[in-house]
Amino acid sequence: MAPQTASWIILFLPIFMAAGILFFGQRSKFVSSGLAIAGAGIACVLSWMLFIQGADLVVSTNWINLGRLDSPVPFTIPIGLSIDALSRPMLVIVTTIATLVFIYSTGYMAHEEGYCRYFAGLALFLFSMLGIVLANNFVMMFIFWELVGVSSYILIGHYYSRDSAGDAAKQAFIVNRIGDFGFMLGILVFWGVTGTVLFSELPGRLDAFHGASGWLAVACVLVFCGTVGKSAQFPLHVWLPNSMEGPTPVSSLLHAATMVAAGVYLLARIFPILQHSPDALTVIGWIGAITCFGAGLIGLQQNDIKRILAYSTISQLGYMVLGIGSAPVSGVAMFHLFTHASFKCLLFLCSGSVILGMHHEQDIWKMGGLKNKMPITFLMMTIGGLALMGCPGFSGGFSKDLIIEFAYTKGPGWFWLAAGGVFLTALYTTRMLWVTFLGAPRSDHAKEARESPAVMVIPLILLAIPSALAGWPFIQKHFFPIEEPVGVPGWVGFLIPGIFAAGVALAILIYRGAPQKDPVLIPFFANRLYLDDLYAQIVRFVQDGTAKASSWTDRWIIDGVGVNFSAKATWACGFALRFLQIGNIQAYAFFFGAGVIALLYVLISK
Repeated sequence: MAPQTASWIILFLPIFMAAGILFFGQRSKFVSSGLAIAGAGIACVLSWMLFIQGADLVVSTNWINLGRLDSPVPFTIPIGLSIDALSRPMLVIVTTIATLVFIYSTGYMAHEEGYCRYFAGLALFLFSMLGIVLANNFVMMFIFWELVGVSSYILIGHYYSRDSAGDAAKQAFIVNRIGDFGFMLGILVFWGVTGTVLFSELPGRLDAFHGASGWLAVACVLVFCGTVGKSAQFPLHVWLPNSMEGPTPVSSLLHAATMVAAGVYLLARIFPILQHSPDALTVIGWIGAITCFGAGLIGLQQNDIKRILAYSTISQLGYMVLGIGSAPVSGVAMFHLFTHASFKCLLFLCSGSVILGMHHEQDIWKMGGLKNKMPITFLMMTIGGLALMGCPGFSGGFSKDLIIEFAYTKGPGWFWLAAGGVFLTALYTTRMLWVTFLGAPRSDHAKEARESPAVMVIPLILLAIPSALAGWPFIQKHFFPIEEPVGVPGWVGFLIPGIFAAGVALAILIYRGAPQKDPVLIPFFANRLYLDDLYAQIVRFVQDGTAKASSWTDRWIIDGVGVNFSAKATWACGFALRFLQIGNIQAYAFFFGAGVIALLYVLISK
């Protein structure tokens, strides 16, 4: 099949499958899940074909063309697909993860409500993400960027009868709109200055910013706002943990290789532009470093197994953003995105297996002793956990260590925040595994738990392979060939594994003996640094201020001016005019004659 044809099929097949589910699959679980899996599977096969072929392709057609071609800034927007060294591996990651999650979902959602609606939402979500990956210009990417937001709203709020799910979906949608507003302004600045929105043309037109480098930095940071929202960077990270209200396979898809990865992919796509703005890269690097460390602090005291993994995602995304800010090539961040997709998808699907075995209980302190009840899930989650912690030899160890080494070349601040994140990740991940699987059962559900069905277990085994091996050089060089950083002393390579080992050892020391409750209670971390409370106070303040402003406007503007003043003015006019209504025909004739004379005078005087 020609690469051009394959690229269009990859993009549009999922949306056709979503439509097919809505029209033909509403009454059949087999048809709805079969269409979704078929769409994802075919897209996966074609993506691998394009990757193996190494095809480079740009397909573009004009969509909107406003203004003359000879005008200084013509407004031309193409719809185009770009297959290159960046999009090819991303297509493989997205479609492969999606296919495994779709298959896993048939087991997890077998007895859940809205089965057909769920698979239609998954197919729409996949279409939206593939549009971001394939877009060759800012406007097309922004359209699919917003469609991802709509799709995530549908999936996070799948259990819409629960108030918590509805609130989480609304929060995710609103918080992302804050970041997307900055993204849109950044697009407008780039188009207004350079006259193009094509990624391939923008680097060659940056001379238009000559003498106004500050505006280039502003434009880059505004675009980065989209990443802050979508990839849950501080301070717009609060929506991601709450999105755990959706079904667990949705959480896996969101966190592994789709929605939250879109922000990092955006930065990689515009990396040739970012290289011309050191100030913007500094902002990006600091946000990433703060996020990877701060999210680790919060993850230490979370008890919901999915929220622990959610904060680990925020932290790992911080590493990717730090990689963009510190490394000379975007491949460093994309390499960690690649490895993270495998082990984070594995961890979330393992957590779904645990939750299903625990009859939908998510508190790790009501688990325990699951190692013998769910041995395959335990082994697979351990592999995923070791990769997440950056254990030497596992995929996450290769990619995370590389980012930390590049951070070292930029200064001690980024380096020590990233190194501290390694310690925190090892600490809270070991805590999660130890409390969940080891020791004695802490509830009746834990005593009755059993292994998940094969349709759920097989994807776990398949994901465990890249989680362990994807970082090894013989695999990594085929996806993101990267040169090692220069000027990093040897002790850094020994320090990072030492920090990992210290975190694991401290967790075992604290949680050995299978305590019935957490022996370490730090309210500041358990309450998520009180950032959620701060935002809640801000929202209440805005709502109260808006209510008071509306009350004042209603009382003094609408009632005072619009109603009361109009009524009194009308009464006054009527009061004055009533003196002319005297009931005397002679007087009316006099007024009529006087009016005619006055009119004639005005006409003659002109």
